[in-house]
Amino acid sequence: MADETPEPDGGVDASLEREDARDRDGDTGGGTEGATAADVGGGIPPYRSNGGASEFSGEDLVIGYPSADEPVVDDESISVAPGEVTALVGPNGSGKSTLLKGLADQLSLDGGTVLIDGEEVHSFETKELARRLGLLSQENVAPDTITVEKLVEHGRYPHRGFFDGLTDEDRAAIDRAIDLAGVDHLRDSEVGQLSGGQKQLVWIAMVIAQDTDVLLLDEPTTFLDLHHQLEVMDIVRTLRDESEITVVLVLHDIDQAARYADHMVALSDGAIYERGSPEEVVTEDLLAEVFEIEAEVETTDRGPQIVPIRARHDDGPAPTGEASADTSGTAASESGTSTNADRTSPES
Repeated sequence: MADETPEPDGGVDASLEREDARDRDGDTGGGTEGATAADVGGGIPPYRSNGGASEFSGEDLVIGYPSADEPVVDDESISVAPGEVTALVGPNGSGKSTLLKGLADQLSLDGGTVLIDGEEVHSFETKELARRLGLLSQENVAPDTITVEKLVEHGRYPHRGFFDGLTDEDRAAIDRAIDLAGVDHLRDSEVGQLSGGQKQLVWIAMVIAQDTDVLLLDEPTTFLDLHHQLEVMDIVRTLRDESEITVVLVLHDIDQAARYADHMVALSDGAIYERGSPEEVVTEDLLAEVFEIEAEVETTDRGPQIVPIRARHDDGPAPTGEASADTSGTAASESGTSTNADRTSPES
């Protein structure tokens, strides 16, 4: 079944590959030699009113890698709240990105089904799926000489036939995406001239222009400075508030997840350990068991806030309470470990 599932980008990657090939060959035209006609999809208005946000779920999922004997995710199910933001969190190697890739069909399922509004994703034609489900992965490549506006245009590929030009709807969606991502001042710049944070905002603009019902983001803030991290998360919040879109994202920073997500799913060793609101998921017990840190959790108007104290180790239970804080420097010195955990947020 997995082999039949179309890619969620609806041919965006293939379109960019053709752009890269033309760029290398010195061809700036829109050559169509060898092209075949594609299904023409009706454009969806930038601020669509589709009678409610889409439901998105995975049932009895078994997801692994061809090189591994055992699956990473084994018989797990997830149902995402329509029109809200769900964050997948967990330590490195917990299976959160694997789960997202399985939901997005970037990894073939060894078992289970993925559904949008109750329909299995493999039942959709390629472009139809790409109008319903969008993905921004961690690995994104485009020709350095392509302009920001041109790259964002590629997000409209699932809404057009191969030979079709941009419609007024397409241009409105592109303008809205560029504006929402805050990159209008970069519209005519070449992608190769941008900083890492600027490039990420442009890629987000492209997937916004795709105008899908469900949007999957794989660690969109990783490697960004704090300014660009906050910009990305503000974009996610605006999408939720204004577009009736269902968002699932993997976040490396559990503090960000607690602040911006409506729901959280915590994974450990490929299994879903806990799910619920940030207040239900982010607890001192979960941080100890899943992230292996001793921490305090404070309730704030912006959601739970984590105050890390130290890393936990398997050689014995970590001390708790005020006494542990007073002796943290001594404990770290005796064990030969760094005290950086006292100053940083836990990483997933």
